[in-house]
Amino acid sequence: MKALLALMALATLAGCSLLQPAPAAPTDTWTRWVCDTQTEVSWRFADASQDSVDVRLGGNDQVYRLKSEPGASGALYSDGVLALHLRGEEGLVYWVATNDLIGRGCKAP
Repeated sequence: MKALLALMALATLAGCSLLQPAPAAPTDTWTRWVCDTQTEVSWRFADASQDSVDVRLGGNDQVYRLKSEPGASGALYSDGVLALHLRGEEGLVYWVATNDLIGRGCKAP
């Protein structure tokens, strides 16, 4: 009897776990920008809430997942290594630790 109750409880919990929504997958559409340094930056929103972005630099396959950070104007995303600051139809990309600029005035070519 105890085994049957335990099995029913486990089945109920398993059913409840199926009701939770799956996280939204990133779209396959990348926005391609070129900066004043001629660095190519490809980025896309990683979730529907736009709380994070995926970024690739220079056509590289490495993808950085940046999270939304408080910013004065526009939208700032960072992972502590790389930062992307979006303002309107252009952006700024830099390495966080050294504050080295990768490119400014990044926008669609």
